[in-house]
Amino acid sequence: MTPYESALRKLPLPYSLALRLRDAGVAPEVVSEYVGVEEAALDGVYRIAEAKLRAAADRPPAAERSVVR
Repeated sequence: MTPYESALRKLPLPYSLALRLRDAGVAPEVVSEYVGVEEAALDGVYRIAEAKLRAAADRPPAAERSVVR
């Protein structure tokens, strides 16, 4: 699995789905329908998803994080 795929899997489903569909070349109106937002809001969804993706790429998997007690 690539680091990109690994980071995508850490995202909440709507953000992961939006990025996957965009990457696959799906039309914006279809992406907005699947994600449940107006097409006009899709750029904002992409920006949030990309920020979450960057954060997820920097975060180790849950099994590798230490437990704070």
